[in-house]
This record gives sequence, structure tokens and C-alpha cells, in this order.
Amino acid sequence: MCGIAGILALNNAALELQHRVGLMTDAMSHRGPDADGFFVANNRIALGHRRLSIIDLSVGANQPLFDSQNRYVIIFNGEIYNFKEVKALIPDYPYSTASDTEVILAAYIKWGERCLEYLNGMFAFAIWDKQTERLFIARDRLGIKPLYFFKDENYLIFASELRAILASGLVKKEISEQGLADYLSFQSAICPNTILQNVYQLPPATYLLVQNGNATEHCYWQIATPTKTKSIKNRDEIKAEIKELLYASIERRMISDVPLGAFLSGGIDSSAIVGIMSHFSPQPVNTFSIVFDEQEFDEREYSRIIAEKFKTNHTELSLSANSFLQALPQALNCMDNPSCDGLNTYVVSKLTKEAGVTVALTGLGGDELFAGYRQFKNWHRSKRFGWYHIPKSLRVIALALFALVFENETHKDRLRNIGLSNGTIAHTYPYFRQVFSDSLIKQLTHIKQYKNTITDCLVAKKGTNQLPLLSQYSVGELLGYTLNVLIKDTDQFSMASSIELREPFFDYKLVEYLLQVPDEYKNTGQPKNILVEALGDLLPTAIVNRPKKGFAFPWETWMRTDLRAFCTEKIQSIACRPLFKEQEVLAAWELFLQNPKKIAWAQMWQLVVLEHWLQKNID
Repeated sequence: MCGIAGILALNNAALELQHRVGLMTDAMSHRGPDADGFFVANNRIALGHRRLSIIDLSVGANQPLFDSQNRYVIIFNGEIYNFKEVKALIPDYPYSTASDTEVILAAYIKWGERCLEYLNGMFAFAIWDKQTERLFIARDRLGIKPLYFFKDENYLIFASELRAILASGLVKKEISEQGLADYLSFQSAICPNTILQNVYQLPPATYLLVQNGNATEHCYWQIATPTKTKSIKNRDEIKAEIKELLYASIERRMISDVPLGAFLSGGIDSSAIVGIMSHFSPQPVNTFSIVFDEQEFDEREYSRIIAEKFKTNHTELSLSANSFLQALPQALNCMDNPSCDGLNTYVVSKLTKEAGVTVALTGLGGDELFAGYRQFKNWHRSKRFGWYHIPKSLRVIALALFALVFENETHKDRLRNIGLSNGTIAHTYPYFRQVFSDSLIKQLTHIKQYKNTITDCLVAKKGTNQLPLLSQYSVGELLGYTLNVLIKDTDQFSMASSIELREPFFDYKLVEYLLQVPDEYKNTGQPKNILVEALGDLLPTAIVNRPKKGFAFPWETWMRTDLRAFCTEKIQSIACRPLFKEQEVLAAWELFLQNPKKIAWAQMWQLVVLEHWLQKNID
């Protein structure tokens, strides 16, 4: 896990490239505190790297890294979990390190762009060919590792973080209206957009080729492929395949030359990961749990059950509501992207790093792939019971009656939009995740026109509607909330503490298989039952049948008490910005203070977080 940055002059040679790339890598030094390095050629290209050493800790594995003939140079962020298997396929390459970085380089030399078909991991990397002056940039299949870029007629600039792009001094600090609309709607700018004008994300499963001033994007893997249910014979076969794939995924992700552990909440997903890690580890697994004095948040009862069963080296990290509030300003300062949903990850990562661990496995992704959320059932039920076959005129009447139970206009709008959509996942899923309705965005901002980018993204995935219904919603999650909020937050808030998080449920082979599994095996009374059955007796009954708890603090109360002055200052400040309507924003804040049922705390908190980010990164 590292940070990468680069500037390519597209037309003419440019001066100060190394200086500018140095500013970029300095802006994300937290991503790689162990080493930095640069490559500059002909005032044409500069590559920079910050290293967090995990595989092959030697100086020889520092980056940029060159091939044996000194023709190619690579900078790489991430981990290739199967690099030893790939390395065995290229035995004639004269390796000089034991790193996965050099294996990528060898694979590219042997197979060109097709090297990506062989790699299983989380990655964003760039390879420069000195001979042809061609730049090859690639991102992993599920977008676990970030890659941002800016291109005009003079430069291509890319990096692992937005703040590094801005640090180059070559990109204007302008807010994208589409990115802002995305953020308000869905808590984050939706790929390929960012909150910044003319700065984009390289989509997952995509590589970028740049040569002779031209840049072309190519997709090398599709998440949404038609279901292959005929190849799935019965429940026992499904359980056996899930078990094999999950065990293999976790074993691959345990490779490390530095201390490794796991986040343990005591839920099904994290408990399963710890149990399987214990199966492979000759040493007790290092596990970390957040514990609270407040009983409504505390899960130590369950994490202790797993720690005792698998005899882990368990550490309980105490966190109070007051200490969380004290850490809040620092957490907000760490944001590369404005986000309301990842502060928990920041706290857990910070405390885990302080306990001496550099790599940790997490249970992220279990709910998204095994239909663990209530929204999965709501989507499935609406499709199975023919809601979308009812004439629209009757649906309008029914929805008007349902909407009477909500005081918040956004909730009413979401219900109407879900109910009146055409019933496809592309036109329905976004409203399940919408925070600001379209009408509220128009009410509070001067944004005149924007698109529903999640819908556009899902429409482009042609095979989605041929998948089982629950898998369709999983694709929505993986390309919507998961990619643009959960994964992004996991990266930015863990790397703020220089800790690498790995998500075994996001192994692409496991994802491919689970999207083929028919609904009847996922849609059961017990959440994630097919996963539990696949694990056999690995998990105790107390864990399987425990009530689900969320790591959620009383934000609504805090915003009206402890955080009121902080939030008021931010709201008053953002209200004065050109893209916002001052009186309407201030009125919405006052309405929240008077009646939070009318305006949700999450809506106001998004404005607070955005203003904090703007003050730190744009002003």
C-alpha cells in the first residue's frame, strides 16, 4: 500500500516536473512513510512514489522500480495477492527483488495489457516505456485502490489522492457541479466524476493508454455477466464453492512481511474472517475490537466469544463518545474526499496502528454480496410481487397514501421515485441510496443541470438485468454505494494512519461466483444464511443468531448540542458560497434544529463536512 503520482507533458518539454511531483507525494506522505522515490526523463515525464513497506522490506524493492533492461519503470499502489503464482509463470525473468511490484513489471513485459488478466489483488499502477514513450495506467477490477487524473492539452496528471492532484499547482481549484450534485445525492462524487472540475477517477477494471498526446480508456473485466445458473446444481455445491473461494481469498490476503491482524466486531462477516485466518495461521491471529462504555454501541460480548474460540491475541480498544468527538476535527482533516460515512474507519485504523499492526483484514463486503441489508428484500419483494405491473395511475394513488407517514420531503420523493420508476435496477437502485432528493438540491443550490450518474453507470452494464434479482442489487451496491463511499472511505481513512486494510469478500473470483447464485439460496429468513451454512460449524450459534448492531453514534443529538456551534459555523459559511442559496440553506438548518424529522441530520451533516473540506482544500 502506497501512494503514486505522475505528470506527463503531452506536447512540449516542461520544467520543474520533479519539483511538482515532489509536492504531490509530500501531500500524501501518510500513505507511504517508509520511503520516497522519483523518476524524471527529458523534462517529459516525472513519476513519484511514497512507500508503505509490506512485501519485501528491502531497499531494493523501493520505487520507482526498473526492469532488468532499464526500458520500463513502474510505480505501484496496492498488493498483488497471487504474485508468487504469476511469478512462477515467468521463470526466465531475472528478478532482483522478492516484491510483487517486480512481478507486475515482468508480467507486463511478457503479456502487455493482458497482464491484468493474471493479477488478483487491489492495485493502481503506472508503467512508462522509455523506448516508445507510452504510459500504461491500470486500476483493479473492483476499484479497491484509487486513481485520479486530470488531462488538458498540456499535461496528464495522476495520483492516488485528489489533494496530490491539487498540490501539483497545475489544476484549478474549481468545484464540479456534477460532482457536487453527486455528493449531495449519494454522499460522494460518483465514478468517473470527482468533486473537482476536470478531475476524474479511472473506473475500476480499466486501463489508460497514453501516447503521442492521445489517451484512451479500455475496460478489461465486466462485473455484470449473465447468470450461469445451469452450472449450479444444488445447495451443497454452492456451499462447497463459497467455502473454497472464501478460504482461498483469505489465505491469499494473509501474505505479509509486517505484523498482520483483523478487525473483529463479533458479527458474522468479521468472525468468519478471523476463524478462517486462524485455520491458516501457525501463530495466534491479532484481533482488534472497539469497545464502548455506552452499552447500546458495545459489542465486546460477541468479539470475546470469537477471540476465545480461536485463541486470538485480542486487543480491546476503548472508545468513548467524548473521545470520538475529540478526534473528530483530526478525522475531518484527513479526508481526501468529503465523506460522512468513514469516520469510524479512521478511529479503528488509528487505534490499531498505535497497537503495532500495519495490515488488517476486514469484513467489508459481506452484506453487499450475501444480501445482508433490508433494501435487498425490499427490492426483491417489489419485483416478485408485481408492483411494477400495476398501472402507474394506481401506483401514484398508493404512493401518495404511503407518503403521508413521512414528514421529510426527501423521504417522500425517494418513495415516489422508487415506486414510479420503470422497475429496472438502473432506475430504481439510486433512490434507495439517495440522501438529498432532486427537489432539495434545486431548493438549496444554484446547480441548474446534472445527471443521475449511478443510473448511467448501471445502464452501461448490459448484463445486469439478466442476473438474479438479488445479484442485480449487489451490482448496484458494488458500482454505487460500495465503490463510491465504502471503498473510498476505507482507503482514505485507513491510509491516514498508514495502515493497509484488505477485504477478502471483494476477491473478484468470489464476486463472480456469488453473482451467479440464484435468489432462492440467498433470500432466506436468516440473513446471510448461505454463508453461515458454507462455514459449517466454524461460527458459534451465539454469533449466528445475535442481533445486528450498527456502529452509529447519536449524530442528531450531537449536532443540536455538543457540535451545534461547530455545525452552525460551517452551515453559515457554506450558505455564502456561490453554488448555494444562502437563505434557503440557513432556513433548512433552523428547521433541523426545530424539527429533525423535517430535515434529516445526515442532510445537514453532509453540508457541514463539505464546508470543512472546502475550507481545508479549496480556499
